[in-house]
Formats: sequence, structure tokens, C-alpha cells
Amino acid sequence: MNQLLVILASASPRRAELLAQIGVSFEQRPADVDETRFEGESPEAYVRRLAQTKACAALAKCNDCVVIGSDTVVVLGSEVLGKPKNEQDHARMFAQLSGRTHHVLTAVTVADSARSEHALSRSSVTFTHVSANDTARYWQTCEPSDKAGGYAVQGLAAIFIEQLSGSYSGVMGLPVRETAQLLAKFGVLPWLSEESV
Repeated sequence: MNQLLVILASASPRRAELLAQIGVSFEQRPADVDETRFEGESPEAYVRRLAQTKACAALAKCNDCVVIGSDTVVVLGSEVLGKPKNEQDHARMFAQLSGRTHHVLTAVTVADSARSEHALSRSSVTFTHVSANDTARYWQTCEPSDKAGGYAVQGLAAIFIEQLSGSYSGVMGLPVRETAQLLAKFGVLPWLSEESV
């Protein structure tokens, strides 16, 4: 039985749900960090840095624990689509995503006081054509307001998705396979046996 204290450095209910789904016992302690993207920073470098920064911020507040930091970005071409600022920003994002394929990058950092390990999940998501009316109706549900790219793959936005290639849980915000592999390196095993991981 694992006796290590595991900290999820995120307020996301989706990440908490996914971590609980694989049988990990943890405490949720959100890390408040500056999420400003550096000028010229690639989406991959950006999402990796934020995951690591969140893990480090959480680690600074606990002793003898293992922390999980994660961040997700939606990338269309060279543009990173974050959380929509308002309805107009959301409409702009959806007009760009409509009928096109974009990428979802989720980085995970697992760390303790001695070391850190990292993983990056990359998935492709293709949207059907989304009308301005459907976009407006979706915004009114309040679902997209706190989501990268302005949509929740596990929610109502599922009707907009024609194809998803990669990690479904990664698009949700925490790739469970990669996370389980990282946790195993720190002696934190979910319901699977050590040999399975």
C-alpha cells in the first residue's frame, strides 16, 4: 500500500477525476503561477514549463511528498489557444477551429525533493463545421469558459468532434497512461501491478 503523500497541483476537476479513475490517492492543492507565454516560446516548451513550474510551486509547500503538475494547450497552426476571455474571444476561437484539425498538448511533471520526471502527450482533434449559432449556444452553457481552446471534449462539445487521434484523457487534461508511468518511477502505483506499468 502506498504511504507517500501525492499532491495534484491543479484546481481542475477533470484532472482530479482522471487521477482518481486510475486508483491514485491524492490531495488537490492548486498552484498559483504566472501562465504568461514567453516571446518566441514554442507551444511544447511553454506547456512543459508550466507543468514543471506548477509542480515546483506545490513542492515548495510540502515535505516528503510527490507532486503532479500538468498543463494543457490547444494549438492551431502556430497559435496557442488558451481559455477564452469572454464570449467574443470564444467565438473567434471557434471560428478558427471550425472544420479544421488542431493539436492538444498536455505536459505532466512528477517530482519529489530529489528529482523530477516529465512527459508530453500530443493529440490531434478534428472539428466539424460549427455554425455561429451553435457556438453562441455552446457559450451559454458556461462549459467552455475555463477550458483551453474553449471546449470540453468530455462534455457537450463532443458533438463538434469528427475525429480524435491520440490520448482522450490527454485532451481532457491529464494523460493517464503517461501519468501512471511517471508515478511508478516514484513508487506510487495505481491499481495496476508494477509489472503492468
